[in-house]
Amino acid sequence: MLYDSLLLLGVLAGFFLVPHLALGMGLGIALPGPILVLHVFVVLGAYFLWYWRHGGQTLAMQTWKIQLQSINGQAPSWSQLALRYLLAWPGVLLYGAGLIWALFDRDRQFLHDRLAGTRIIFAPPTRS
Repeated sequence: MLYDSLLLLGVLAGFFLVPHLALGMGLGIALPGPILVLHVFVVLGAYFLWYWRHGGQTLAMQTWKIQLQSINGQAPSWSQLALRYLLAWPGVLLYGAGLIWALFDRDRQFLHDRLAGTRIIFAPPTRS
């Protein structure tokens, strides 16, 4: 998560900061806080859902050689990915309760994975 957070700084700089700087400096528009929070939520959601759907790995997951898949071993559906993303927020924001869940889960899965029908596995080796 820490590595993904560092990568997300670049994503947010490009898809959040730059447009809002252009709006503010170019047009003198400052959007209200709830709109800004929604924008961050959408940008992060687009990043995660795109990478999870196309290969099952974010850039950080590729580094750690882990992959997201459905519990049936297939690529997760868009609805599973959206549910996983939505459920991860409370699990992280409530003092990491959804992450701590993995310490007690029989398969060492996060709560949002358990509820969304997904799981994290070690990625199979790639052929070169």
